[in-house]
Amino acid sequence: MKATAELQVVPIGSGVSVRAEIRRVIEILQAHDFIVEPHASGTNIEGELAEILAAIEEIHTRLHQQGTVRLVSYLKLETRTDKAPTLAGKRL
Repeated sequence: MKATAELQVVPIGSGVSVRAEIRRVIEILQAHDFIVEPHASGTNIEGELAEILAAIEEIHTRLHQQGTVRLVSYLKLETRTDKAPTLAGKRL
């Protein structure tokens, strides 16, 4: 099932700057067959629902393995039955 999502990953306790952790999040997402659009407060994703959810699990697993103690993720997810949702269809 196709889906669009907005993902915000918040590393907690990593210090003032979380740039390195967010860079790793983007790298993980870009390694998948997604359309990925980072923005100031998160990342837009277009792809298969199961793969998006698996990628979020991968993000948490890999960042924890790399030393991030605590992560909070916020996910907005859209699926449709009338047509495939796309990021292009959301642009104003």
